Amino acid sequence: MLFYTVMKPLVQVALRVFFRRLEVRHPERLRMRGPLLITSNHPNTLMDPLVAAVNRRQPIAFLAKSTFFKNPISRAIMESGNSIPIYRRQDLDTGAETLTPAQLEAQNEKAFGRCYDYFDKGGTIMIFPEGTSVSERRLRPLKTGAARIALGAEARHDFKLGLHILPLGINYFDPQRFRSDVFMDLAEPIRVADYAAQYQQDPEAAADVLTEEIRRRMESCLIITRTDEEDELITQVERTFGQHLIQDDEETLYDNFQLSRVLLKAVRFFEEHDAGRLHELQTKVHAYHLELQRLRLTDEALETRPGGSSRATRALVAGLRLVLGAPFYLYGVINNYVPYIIPSMIARRATKDVEFVAPIMLVTGMLTFTLAYAGQTALVYHFTQSWIWALLYLLSLPLSGFYALSYWGNLASRIRRLRALHLFRRQRPVVEGLLRQRTELIRLLREARETYLAAR
Repeated sequence: MLFYTVMKPLVQVALRVFFRRLEVRHPERLRMRGPLLITSNHPNTLMDPLVAAVNRRQPIAFLAKSTFFKNPISRAIMESGNSIPIYRRQDLDTGAETLTPAQLEAQNEKAFGRCYDYFDKGGTIMIFPEGTSVSERRLRPLKTGAARIALGAEARHDFKLGLHILPLGINYFDPQRFRSDVFMDLAEPIRVADYAAQYQQDPEAAADVLTEEIRRRMESCLIITRTDEEDELITQVERTFGQHLIQDDEETLYDNFQLSRVLLKAVRFFEEHDAGRLHELQTKVHAYHLELQRLRLTDEALETRPGGSSRATRALVAGLRLVLGAPFYLYGVINNYVPYIIPSMIARRATKDVEFVAPIMLVTGMLTFTLAYAGQTALVYHFTQSWIWALLYLLSLPLSGFYALSYWGNLASRIRRLRALHLFRRQRPVVEGLLRQRTELIRLLREARETYLAAR
């Protein structure tokens, strides 16, 4: 239980720093009392259980693949995090010994027994029924282990235990990037006792039916694309033109989630009813993005800013803010750059698997920032011999770090706008053509949206 007594507060802070926004829909479902079995998709390895754990007050035990328990250090970490090993068929060869299918089944029966004991005490367990972690917007076929555990636990109590299954979906909008967004949607819980009659007739069939219901509810909480090409189209449209398709004044992650799901349904609608329009849109979106890359521009740099003030006035105000904020930015960079850059450097060298980039950055960042802030504060105290100055300096470190990130974002945006203006003066026909492409795309998207909504 080391995670919940020592590490959980630190992980909560780290996740709030790592993600720009972490939004949970129906958070009250995650607060329901146990016994509870949480099932989730698994796109981002160790980040997925952490995102769930920090949002539930009651401790969660995790079912994790047995390979995490092979190394003594990782085994100690997993056990301190309240994890239970589960043995998969692909893990027959453990490295130290080779398990036969019968031995593997025996090991899993022990794991199931631990789960049953945990549920008997009103506990919460989280499982990833896909059985593997892949960073893609898909839901792989679910294993029946979650359903078998739930039904077995209830059967021990003649289906009077009161166990519920809570399917949820974790949606990362850019899982490898620092300060990206994550949206977690929680489905309506499943009452396991409702499957008592089916289980008594045929346990295997009941597990299949319950697994299918888990899959259906998880899919309702996820953005699921069928192919890489479809995913690329949806991502380009939602990131580039999303603000033109969302009607609300205040954009939330749920709005973005709903937009993505509507776009996917619209793509499938036009595949069936107007494939020519879909192909035209896909071709033009792709060509527009290629042209942006060639000119080293972003769509945001071409966006006309709202407001009554003139372009010169806006430029002057933005310039003054950048000049006046430069000393604070430099202070933030000097004091935060080293612990900020080390995690991304280590992650890039440590793995090529995108599923592991964010967890490595998170864990490394917790170490680098903790050590750097402690060392820097100790130096300030050494030279000033004042706890007050040392404390004020320590408080300034995270504040200046966040300011430096914000400042750099505004500066980069301003540079891109200046580049767009420079290109407009030097290569006016090229930029005018790009703006015509953009206007045409927005028109096509809005017309397609109206057509789709009318058909619905």
